[in-house]
Amino acid sequence: MTKLSISQAWDESRVVLARDGKLIGTVALALFVLPGIVLNLVMPRSPSPELPRPNVWMLVALIPILISLVGQLSVVRLAMGPHVSVGEAIAHGARRLLSYVGAVLAWTVPFMIVGSVFYALVGRDPEHPSGGAAIGLLVVTLIGVFIAVRLVLTSAVASAERGGPIAVLRRSWELTRGNWWRLFGFLLIFLIGALVLLLAAQSITAVIARLLFHDISRLSVGGLLISIVAQLVSAGVSVLLFTMLARIYVQLTSRAQLEASVPSTGM
Repeated sequence: MTKLSISQAWDESRVVLARDGKLIGTVALALFVLPGIVLNLVMPRSPSPELPRPNVWMLVALIPILISLVGQLSVVRLAMGPHVSVGEAIAHGARRLLSYVGAVLAWTVPFMIVGSVFYALVGRDPEHPSGGAAIGLLVVTLIGVFIAVRLVLTSAVASAERGGPIAVLRRSWELTRGNWWRLFGFLLIFLIGALVLLLAAQSITAVIARLLFHDISRLSVGGLLISIVAQLVSAGVSVLLFTMLARIYVQLTSRAQLEASVPSTGM
């Protein structure tokens, strides 16, 4: 078992962002911000909490989603080193995209299917839901959270190592062994902070946009301003997250190799 130091990963991430911030920022603008704005514009709106009905625009929306996944792999590559250009990092991310997508889908799709079944059963009578269905949904959620933490290094492994989706999942599971609580605590604090930051940025921008343009509907100038600011903040959060994941991966693999190279004393 290799112990993880979140503070070390944070210190290394700060160094990486100070050194290669312009390169990583270029990737974020091209592969996070622009696709995010496009996705926000093309995705159909539906009454909450209903999901949008399938239509041709969902196929169009797959393009910015895939581009953003390439962006994640590119940021990881830049954060790991050795130094490469932006073009080389993006090309590397594109080459590893299929393994990354396959790994993500391999474990998320089954959970989505099972979860949707329990969710539909609970939704039949929200005021008096079936006890079995509610417990089933809770159990699926808890198991999903546990597995998500164990597989949080999927992007880093997919970027750094060769291998198909199953090999990527196995490697992430191996690296995170014994560090579940550390990773869970890091992700929980990070997600809460990111959510607060994003909501605050959107709220402040919405007030400013309403004062300047009055109309803040999605396709208006005010709405576009809100979308741009939200995507910029979201991109910054994503850059920090995937830089941290890259440094966590480097730390765990380096320590695992060091431990493996130390001969056993037999005690």
